[in-house]
Amino acid sequence: MNITNLKTYVWAASLGSFRKAADMLHTTQPAISNRIASLENELGVKLFERVPGPAPITLTAKGLELLPFAEKILMLQDEIKQRGMNQDKASGIIRIGVSETIVHSWLPAFLQTLNIEMPNLEVELTVDVTSELSKALSARTIDLAFLMGPILEATMINLPLCSFPLVWVAGAGLDIPDRLLDLDELAQWPILTYARNTKPFREISDRFRTESSKSVRFISSTSLAACFRLAVDNVGIATLPKSMVQQALARKVVAALDVVWTPSELNFTASYLKTPHNSLAEISARLAVRTASNYIDSDINEIIIGNTVINNPLTNNPLTNNPSPNSSSPNNNALV
Repeated sequence: MNITNLKTYVWAASLGSFRKAADMLHTTQPAISNRIASLENELGVKLFERVPGPAPITLTAKGLELLPFAEKILMLQDEIKQRGMNQDKASGIIRIGVSETIVHSWLPAFLQTLNIEMPNLEVELTVDVTSELSKALSARTIDLAFLMGPILEATMINLPLCSFPLVWVAGAGLDIPDRLLDLDELAQWPILTYARNTKPFREISDRFRTESSKSVRFISSTSLAACFRLAVDNVGIATLPKSMVQQALARKVVAALDVVWTPSELNFTASYLKTPHNSLAEISARLAVRTASNYIDSDINEIIIGNTVINNPLTNNPLTNNPSPNSSSPNNNALV
């Protein structure tokens, strides 16, 4: 039985389209149709219902029955290849989507470890908000995502990574009282926060709407670095991951505020699709779990890469090392 034909069958079933399967497998739609026809002739059954026009293809009853077996064969083939090959010989491209909070914590350590353990692997990195990363996973435009999860879909595998508590911070120029503050008092200044299509923004805006008697002005951004920079420059009050700002807090670039309410901590997962089986995504996800665990367990100024301890990239963050309001702003093209 031809493995290429089985792979084509699984991808066409997963994507619901011969055209999309052709794009994914870097071939033409006629080639996909020929492979499926060849497999159907070999099995003596019809796997797909062909509907003229742009409507999605659908599996026949026999196509649904045989699909799990085809997926298992491909998974076993993939596992045989991985077990028969040293991990450092693995090659290909892994497309990873990342929330910006991870960029500001253990992502550098993860990428360095990935390069050590799989030096022939290429990485395509996308930084975006969780909602967009989830869509990209479902559309199979990325293979793995580090996002605020889990994604509650039967097609997804979610491995717990880490949690990040949030903290309210402000620049010294706002002259905020050094005491417990309520939300009405915070509402005197703009609130610098996450993009509107994120869970943290919804939680923060809902809380102000229900518990503050004053109208609140939000400056929402897809860039955590931008929120931090604006807080340093006394534009408003920001809520940010504590791990991102602790060096700035130590250097008194910004001050932590004592507030009656703080948003929930951010929980992250490494998420990828169950099928078709992707061994590179699975291996990379397990490596991310290990890296995140090392980051949480080790001193906050250090990250473990393999058996080597390196400085936490946050220690040398140009934002925290250059507190001058007149300094040039960093490149804020990373997204939350």
